[in-house]
Amino acid sequence: MSATILVTGGSGYIGSHTIIELFNNGFDVVSIDNQSNSSVDAYDHIEQITGKRVVSYSADVCDIAQLRGLFSKHRIEGIIHFAAFKAVGESVEDPLKYYHNNIASLVSVLQLSEEFNVNKLIFSSSCSVYGNVTSLPVDENTALPKAESPYAYTKQIGEVMIENFCKVHPALQAVSLRYFNPVGAHKSGLNGESPINKPNNLVPVITATAIGKIPQLTIYGGEYPTRDGTCVRDYIHVSDVADAHVLALKYLIDGKNSVNYDVFNLGTGNGVSVLEAIHAFEKVSGQKLNYRIGPPREGDVVAVYSDSSKAGKLLGWTCKFDIDEMMRTAWLWERNVAERKK
Repeated sequence: MSATILVTGGSGYIGSHTIIELFNNGFDVVSIDNQSNSSVDAYDHIEQITGKRVVSYSADVCDIAQLRGLFSKHRIEGIIHFAAFKAVGESVEDPLKYYHNNIASLVSVLQLSEEFNVNKLIFSSSCSVYGNVTSLPVDENTALPKAESPYAYTKQIGEVMIENFCKVHPALQAVSLRYFNPVGAHKSGLNGESPINKPNNLVPVITATAIGKIPQLTIYGGEYPTRDGTCVRDYIHVSDVADAHVLALKYLIDGKNSVNYDVFNLGTGNGVSVLEAIHAFEKVSGQKLNYRIGPPREGDVVAVYSDSSKAGKLLGWTCKFDIDEMMRTAWLWERNVAERKK
């Protein structure tokens, strides 16, 4: 009998791609999502790709009573916790929204993991925990500075919460995955990033501009101390990120971990500027983008990219997609969405 994995935020961008990889690796999945920034359509996309239907619940992970009901109905053997708000700018404007949702949801997950004896947890962390570091690339031993945004701080807090919880509940085996900037779409073009709210991340803004949904792309800041004045990020294909979650889960299930809480970076190790990302899209798509340089956005860090050798060594994880493939699949997804709406 295959293990049943609970995926919180399962109809979201990374959650839905991870469910695809879980199904492809023989796991059963239960998903919970309140659809605050995603659609149940993602479950249809997953079924198109895998032929399997997700058992899903529309509920808020912060509501521990609702979550307890789910745990009572299913024999959960592992949890992958994605459910969180993630827009840096919005977190600066409405910090309490982020502190409540992102921290309370993790409290619910940890309490019920203890109550129902679920001892495998993968936590969705972020490269934002590194803030404006002075030395690049960053690895898991890099000291964490003051967070640049409330969103980033909720991820720092989340990691500490899990680490503290593991100390007093040694049966819990947990991993935090600090991923950098997930982009792209499933190689089939049948599942991708489709936020209900206005997109905040670069690549969906690029593709929305290219297809005409957004008249002009604004680059936030053009005078940073980088090679072309724009922010530098480590873009990573969403399917590579999803694959890492499955590998981390198997790592815990197979008992290969030597400690009951650990942290892994997930990135390509290559810093790409905003302008370089735009030019990569233009090359792959043949579309010229209408963009302008605007003022910097509060909460953004200047540059960050990863040393992910630890994930390679211990999880056996490698990136399969380069920046061109990230842009190609993102554009394929955008065009498929437009075609379905005709």
